Amino acid sequence: MVSYIYRENFMSGVLTMILAGGEGTRLAPLTGVRAKPAVPFGGNYRIIDFVLNNFVNSDLLQIFVITQFKSHSLMKHLSRAWRVTGLTNRFIDPIPAQMQTGKHWYLGTADAVYQNIHLIHGLDPEEVCVFGGDHIYKMDVRQMLNYHRQNNALLTVAAIPVHVSQAHEFGVIEVDSTGKMIGFEEKPKSNAKTIPGRPDYVLASMGNYIFDAKTLVEVLNEDAAQIDSKHDFGHNIIPKMYPQGSVYVYDFSTNVIRGEQAESKGYWRDVGTLDSYYEANMDLISVQPPLDLYNKYWPLRSYTPPMPPAKFVHDEANRTGQAISSMVASGCIVSGAIVYQSILGYNTVVHSHAYIEKSVLMGNNDIGRGCRIRRAIIDKDVKIAPNTIIGEDPVLDRQRFHVSADGVVVIPKGAMVGFD
Repeated sequence: MVSYIYRENFMSGVLTMILAGGEGTRLAPLTGVRAKPAVPFGGNYRIIDFVLNNFVNSDLLQIFVITQFKSHSLMKHLSRAWRVTGLTNRFIDPIPAQMQTGKHWYLGTADAVYQNIHLIHGLDPEEVCVFGGDHIYKMDVRQMLNYHRQNNALLTVAAIPVHVSQAHEFGVIEVDSTGKMIGFEEKPKSNAKTIPGRPDYVLASMGNYIFDAKTLVEVLNEDAAQIDSKHDFGHNIIPKMYPQGSVYVYDFSTNVIRGEQAESKGYWRDVGTLDSYYEANMDLISVQPPLDLYNKYWPLRSYTPPMPPAKFVHDEANRTGQAISSMVASGCIVSGAIVYQSILGYNTVVHSHAYIEKSVLMGNNDIGRGCRIRRAIIDKDVKIAPNTIIGEDPVLDRQRFHVSADGVVVIPKGAMVGFD
């Protein structure tokens, strides 16, 4: 049972700024034409949808989405899927980079908020949530906000345990018995501080912050005046604030979502690489997925074009349309083909005698007759010629395609494969 300290208009005075300008170079070629938060995920969604659903389901609906790199796809998705109309003081507004403080783009995560500090002044909130826009998880943000208020914190940082081998990718936190931050190192290259009693794990920042609004404005102004600063929350803001004793750490594993299985608590994925992106998609099609898309108490909104239901046709010897341990979106036609442990995004056609295994197809794909595809990520609008084989010959695959470190073949958006 989760207890809250409620007050009148508990959610009033809370502004959210989602940092969605990530270039996502490690996700190339999926980010060749779009920002990382706009990359399709799970058949029906974009990566950005998960953090937005967290705030909408938490009834926090004063949201600015700060964009920068290759933002057209993201902006289009936000306009289609996340329009809030008819409600006073409720909005989800994209904010493109506008060089508000000089002729330069965002210099870091803190600078991205600083360049939009006028938005904070205009709404005069009590707290500001600054969250990343490129992770896969569910979180009732009200519980973190309640923790922040209970401690009278000036800053609260959400944290999870990660294996020490990944410490160099995160801000590593030390915390005392009261939950107060007593140490922080951004992306340590070696000798990261591990969790007491768990020598193989470090406590890592999720990149999700709740600030006292006045404090945030003060520290951003001070940081902007520092010429040698990286203007980054992890490198500059947190290290400056925590020695003052007012920074607390929220244990994400304590967050409770109604209707979720116990096994899903603490599920959070940084899908910053092709292999982590692939594995997070594969998580969705397990028998008991650690991220449940079907929880009626935590709906996951997005935008999908109007499509007819998926269809499976033909039932003949060696020609039966079927999908096993898979997710198939609307508009798909599996025509005398087999789809096994895979995800088909909307409006995908798989022709007769084709076989798809352990693959992610993002949508609007055409898979030719007799194709065999294994362990692949196929971006939107890709057409593959009949009898093409992908994922069976690693040497040939690396000659023709982009292949991840773990051997997942990646086909970029709009590619025409096998048509000479």
